[in-house]
Amino acid sequence: MLHFFKVMGKLEGISLLLLLCVAMPLKYFVDFPLAVKIVGSLHGAFFVFYLTLGALLFKRMKWTVDTLVICVILASVPFGTFIFERKYL
Repeated sequence: MLHFFKVMGKLEGISLLLLLCVAMPLKYFVDFPLAVKIVGSLHGAFFVFYLTLGALLFKRMKWTVDTLVICVILASVPFGTFIFERKYL
């Protein structure tokens, strides 16, 4: 399950970067809002799945509450999932 969590972390992190660096500029500078709908929906699904796996690992691996909170906070920050994997896993 930890390996799957790491894979989801990479997918979630990449989707956030795509949303912020590709889809949002396309929406506002090229008037192409469909990019945000598609990438935003994907990112939302990855985000929810990542946090669900984090909650499961919290119980299974006996993470502290602090580790779980850091996981949630870093999932909301660009490059955060990559930092969490490197520092806490």
